[in-house]
Amino acid sequence: MEEFKKKNGMDMGDKEIVFSQSIKAGKRIYYLDVKKNRKDEMFIAITESKKIVTGEGDDSQVSFEKHKIFLYKEDFDKFMTGLQHAIDYIQEQQGPYNGYGSEKKNSESTGIDAAPKEENDAPANGEIKIDIDF
Repeated sequence: MEEFKKKNGMDMGDKEIVFSQSIKAGKRIYYLDVKKNRKDEMFIAITESKKIVTGEGDDSQVSFEKHKIFLYKEDFDKFMTGLQHAIDYIQEQQGPYNGYGSEKKNSESTGIDAAPKEENDAPANGEIKIDIDF
């Protein structure tokens, strides 16, 4: 039985995922998974997955580099405050992000709707805007 679990990527130690959302952003995908621990307490696992291609042609190999952050409910307010301060700082220094160079596809799978891009929205000076709603 143990060998079956290892082959199929299942492990009884894995936490139960009760909600999941993926955010595609260029070469990266961000996963926001709400999980329950053994005490039925929920937390958020944030995973950044980046596609890495090495080699060329038939010799190319694809792998994924992953980084995880675990965010517990007692830290939500502090995390959101810190994230908002960092976003505000970037916007003060470089101006708001207007969508230039980003994917503008609506996706039901991510639940993230992108506003249509207007031709006159192109940045004149390479401004960056980050707009995150939680």
